[in-house]
Amino acid sequence: MYRRSLLIPAMLLMITTFVAAQKVHQPTLTPQNSDTTESLIAVSPVNPQVVWASGRNGTFTKTTDGGQTWHAGVVPGAETLQFRDVEGVSDKVAYLLSIGNGPDSRIYKTTDGGTTWSLQFQNQVAAAFYDCFAFWTPNRGLTHGDSVEGRFPDLRTTDGTTWIDIGDNLPPALTAEFSFASSGTCVATQGGQRAWIATGGASPSRVLATTDGGDTWDAYPTPLRGSESAGVFSVAFRNAKNGFIGGGDLGENVPPFPQTARSTDGGRTWTLTESQPEIGTVFGVAYVQGTGNGSSGDRDKFSHGHAVVVTGPGGAAWTPNEGDTWYTLPGVTGYWGVGSAGPKATWLVGPSGTILKVSF
Repeated sequence: MYRRSLLIPAMLLMITTFVAAQKVHQPTLTPQNSDTTESLIAVSPVNPQVVWASGRNGTFTKTTDGGQTWHAGVVPGAETLQFRDVEGVSDKVAYLLSIGNGPDSRIYKTTDGGTTWSLQFQNQVAAAFYDCFAFWTPNRGLTHGDSVEGRFPDLRTTDGTTWIDIGDNLPPALTAEFSFASSGTCVATQGGQRAWIATGGASPSRVLATTDGGDTWDAYPTPLRGSESAGVFSVAFRNAKNGFIGGGDLGENVPPFPQTARSTDGGRTWTLTESQPEIGTVFGVAYVQGTGNGSSGDRDKFSHGHAVVVTGPGGAAWTPNEGDTWYTLPGVTGYWGVGSAGPKATWLVGPSGTILKVSF
């Protein structure tokens, strides 16, 4: 008993020293000049060098040198629109999605780096409101909209030019079910056929999933709160099985709520993460693929794409292990959108043209 009692303090000292040595280093945060003062909402890294971002008053901006310089522009005829989503394909090709009821919901495409834009789709249904889009390939994509009379008026393109309504393929919407156009990440694609759509506005909040490119869909409940002001805002998958959702509640004086959950079975079931980022409502979620820094205890998970960054008006945080532990990005608030092209190439975008590069 006596010898054991002597060992306990020594063991505690060893454990404390070991834990301190395993402390994860914070990433480097580098503010960048976006070449605009318009609020930015969505960001789409093509690779570590080429990144597109979009926002209010018809604005887009692009870098081809990793963010050292950005060049902004305004799409002619879209000066009053909000581009809540952008899909970068290359330094020359990109798509923009504007939000709003009726004709304000539009899809534009450029093939010359943003010098000119072609209008590919303009909504003609007064009650329809499109939120986000995502692509499997440069010419195959999916656009998601809020439900209209119990039906999601979603669109699909297979040629990068023509958008066809596939709403009859999706499950019926719950009463008042919609999605949040908070950062252009309410739909995610993976591989050549899989996609997931995050919803809110009703209880339960759900994830809609397809494994055949949008021909058929299933709906799965999530543990995040669903109400007229709450739901899942953002969804991301790192492979066919493992995914992550973030969300919350925009209502005033609401009780505490979970913000993140994950799936290991392709979105069929969702479990609240071991801990929560504690930043308020999560607007955007992004996996940081291929990250290789962090504590030795987390390095294997971290290097295999288990790192996730989340952001929202209340703050931003990251986890090296899909939500087991969280680290707040100090002093970072107000950013709506997040996108990543690797460990040295993650971007947050926010109000007044703010852009922040995050390097792990």
